[in-house]
Amino acid sequence: MPEQHASPRPSRPLRILRATATAQTAVLLAQAVAAGLLLASVPVGRTVHSGMAGAVLLAVVLHLAAAVAAWRGGAVAGNTVLHGLPMLLLTFVQAALGFAHVRELHVPLGVLMFGASVMTLMRVRTQPQPQPRPRPEAQSQAQNEGATA
Repeated sequence: MPEQHASPRPSRPLRILRATATAQTAVLLAQAVAAGLLLASVPVGRTVHSGMAGAVLLAVVLHLAAAVAAWRGGAVAGNTVLHGLPMLLLTFVQAALGFAHVRELHVPLGVLMFGASVMTLMRVRTQPQPQPRPRPEAQSQAQNEGATA
């Protein structure tokens, strides 16, 4: 029987970050479908699209919080947080444009946000698991042992 090598399971913060990136992308896709209903003059389109705006904001904030937690836990680099900040800003701009009924900017910005979310999802899905760093005490202890030998 061939030997099976299981890949190490990603850390919990990285798994949560991946889940929030997936949720963010799914909510943005659902928002685009709701926008299509609105533009097609389906009676519930406006209600669904307006309601989904809150879900988008929640998903973006949760993803940003997960990115901060993963960064603080050492699971990802700091640039992961920096990639989440513009998405939060774009969400507020997108909402303002929607309330102002500026479709000429609202629709392309929505497409940009969905594309950015897909890129974020791909980035966190392919994020390698960082190697654990030795503790400073262990390093100094190993250096002391090496000096006495």
